[in-house]
Amino acid sequence: MEISEERLVANYRALVSGAGDGVTVLAVVKADGYAHGAKVCAPVLARAGVEWLGVTDAEEGAAVRAAVAGISEKRQPRIMVMSGLLREDAEAIVRHGLTPIVWTRQQMEWLAEAVVQRGAEPLAVHLEIDTGMARQGVAPGAELRELLKWLVVQPNLRLDGVMTHFASSEVADSPLTLRQRVRFEQAIGEVAAAGLQPVWVHAGNSSTVDNSAVSVHDPGSLVWLRSVASGIGARAMVRCGLALYGYCLPVEGGRSLVRPELRPVMTWKTRVIGIRDVQAGDSVGYNAIFTAHRPMRLALLPVGYADGLRRELSASDATPGGWVMIGGRRAMIVGRVSMNLTVVDVTDISGVSVCDEVVLLGDGITADDHARLAHTIAYEIVCGMRAEPRLVNAAG
Repeated sequence: MEISEERLVANYRALVSGAGDGVTVLAVVKADGYAHGAKVCAPVLARAGVEWLGVTDAEEGAAVRAAVAGISEKRQPRIMVMSGLLREDAEAIVRHGLTPIVWTRQQMEWLAEAVVQRGAEPLAVHLEIDTGMARQGVAPGAELRELLKWLVVQPNLRLDGVMTHFASSEVADSPLTLRQRVRFEQAIGEVAAAGLQPVWVHAGNSSTVDNSAVSVHDPGSLVWLRSVASGIGARAMVRCGLALYGYCLPVEGGRSLVRPELRPVMTWKTRVIGIRDVQAGDSVGYNAIFTAHRPMRLALLPVGYADGLRRELSASDATPGGWVMIGGRRAMIVGRVSMNLTVVDVTDISGVSVCDEVVLLGDGITADDHARLAHTIAYEIVCGMRAEPRLVNAAG
């Protein structure tokens, strides 16, 4: 797995440009950088000037903190723990200077206790508001007001940010997004009424930046976000993940702003480990779902669904499947993708031999291609890769 530093930085800059003045881009490197390697990608993004990195949990946050430790002090990004915490995580969060997203009093009590035990400065936390996901977050209204009443007198925690997450950012003029905005504005009003002054207000993901469709009645989520943040003297921020790595969900009913500028950061490769010739009528793979209709030359690859190459890319007599790239040409998968082995057709690609390089994902075959064949989304494809990443400075 090769990670292009040049493309990662270019994608980040495209998102910064798309977000516009007054909106900070948090770079999400959770889930091990969407399987691109958080410890590989985080230092690149830190050198590019990112202010915030987003991680899954305290353990990943500690690893990312160590990975960016060599970056000069003025460029040390803050690290946000995005997916909650348990009691045993609190001490590590305080020790490594991480910023957790919280939404319950219990979470905050664990953190306050850890601050006291370590004799640390008050810990900055970001409060998540549930505006319609029913996942993480405190509901606006009585539940939120009760939590704020406790937080405002808590000496060991500091409310640094308030945030929410949109359920359908990729849908232009989404009624759900509009309802979520209304609920978030209500929550921001309750935070201000409690006398708390967060530094950050943030909402949305890569698609929030990409979804540039606006109407007479709706100037768009980023304009709205800037307005809400400035209304309480806070800075606006958006959390971008998938687009950093070169992909973005298509905007439904609108026009993409940054998607055309993005380029995949990952090139996933393997090598040919075997060549064989088969005759017309020979079957290939489990259950004989593919039968050669002519003499064919086949190449064997040491990769399969255990490595992240989806079984849905299999090809049968009735349905063509996925492909790989060999020497810049497509080699179609034939038969079933197995656990650790896959067969491809190289009949019309001359000179293929054992040890030749094969591109599984990269130029000519993308995560979007895999997702279409597997009836899923690019998020799941890239997060399912099983390979050790290494950084390259591939041109272009």
